[in-house]
Amino acid sequence: MQNLNDTIAAISTAIGEAGIAIVRLSGEDSINIIDEIFVAKNKKKIKDVENRKFVYGHIFDEDKVIDEVLVVKMLGPHSYTAEDIVEVHCHGGVVAVKRILNLILSKGARLAERGEFTKRGFLNGRIDLTQAEAVIDMIKSKTDISFDIGLNQLGGSLSSVLSALQDKVISMQALIVANIDFPDDEIEDATYDELDKRYEEIISKIDNLLENSKNSRLLRDGINTVILGKPNVGKSSLLNGLLRYDRAIVTDIAGTTRDVIEDYINLDGVLLKITDTAGIRETEDEVEKIGVSIAKDKMKDADLIIAIFDISREFDNDDKEILKLIKDKKHITILNKDDLIQKISDEDIEKYFGKDYLKLSVMENQSIREIENLIKDMFFDGKIQISSDGVLSNIRHINALKEARKDLEAVKNGIDEKVFLDLIAVDLENVINHISEITGVITTEDILDRVFSEFCIGK
Repeated sequence: MQNLNDTIAAISTAIGEAGIAIVRLSGEDSINIIDEIFVAKNKKKIKDVENRKFVYGHIFDEDKVIDEVLVVKMLGPHSYTAEDIVEVHCHGGVVAVKRILNLILSKGARLAERGEFTKRGFLNGRIDLTQAEAVIDMIKSKTDISFDIGLNQLGGSLSSVLSALQDKVISMQALIVANIDFPDDEIEDATYDELDKRYEEIISKIDNLLENSKNSRLLRDGINTVILGKPNVGKSSLLNGLLRYDRAIVTDIAGTTRDVIEDYINLDGVLLKITDTAGIRETEDEVEKIGVSIAKDKMKDADLIIAIFDISREFDNDDKEILKLIKDKKHITILNKDDLIQKISDEDIEKYFGKDYLKLSVMENQSIREIENLIKDMFFDGKIQISSDGVLSNIRHINALKEARKDLEAVKNGIDEKVFLDLIAVDLENVINHISEITGVITTEDILDRVFSEFCIGK
């Protein structure tokens, strides 16, 4: 169990060779601990130095110099954690930072847990939970767009939208209270009409947020894309073409890919998490059977399937099985190897694929660009944009808002049936509670643990 009165410390930069590394402390003893081990060139103590001013000097372990450093203090509440923070900027590398951290811990600080610096910022009221989650989104972002989504959220864009939404629900509660305090038949009828009007406004806003969340989640987490097809139809060639380098082995031998190969592609700012799978076919090879089974499992969680068919070979039962697998999934159909003699008749192509396919050779750069453009068109109508409004990109936010919508539907039923107004007020309170869960106004220790467990130590 974390003790918020402890002074915590951690390495805040990645371990490895670098020009500079940072060891960070937060808590009421941060300055005292540093003053025990740091000797400034000007002989001043950190407690006497101007706030946010870097000081040059050395870290000492008794009489032994540990490293040449810069030290800066940031006094609470105007700091990342809203507590007193001290940062030691030392030489990058494993040895220096570990020596300094171990020395700090020996002086009474505790090693910070994952995300504890950011968690303290939340618990001390500097940021809400959506802003805290934005920090980890920015750290993990792999494209400019996903970073900008996190940056907007850190700036409070989502918090502002949710706050305005919550105010509208509270105004419905206020209307009910006013009617209960000053009952009158004519006023009561008008109250139900006004509640219905306000309900429509709120439900429309929630539905817009949930609809936009579909694309924003894909922008943040990436489009989970699975390449599916029989052995030796060109799956690995497509992967290599999209990646612009040879990630997968390509041979004329069927069944070369037996395990899944995963990688990320930055597609004009949109992230594709792309998976090349083992070829789908009936086989007696036990290892290949496992690969086929894994391929089918990967397909179940895919946002997009790129199904490849080789038109230089006869259409067979394995091809038909793949068509069944992708029938109810969002998919792109590739009729590959159109530079070779076509073995599938035009009649069979129309029978099995209709007109919804791309006929090309994945070995050509132009074909790769055509596939990329189609992916963007399918998900974003060809336009990659971030709404200036707050967007929901976190599954926790989305689920909480869906629960709020359910309770709002209960409000609507109560309005239509003209149930007692105090019963409607109870449902409205549930709506408010679900919105408050998103920002962390109402939350549980379990939710906090799950949120901050994703962070690295030192952030």
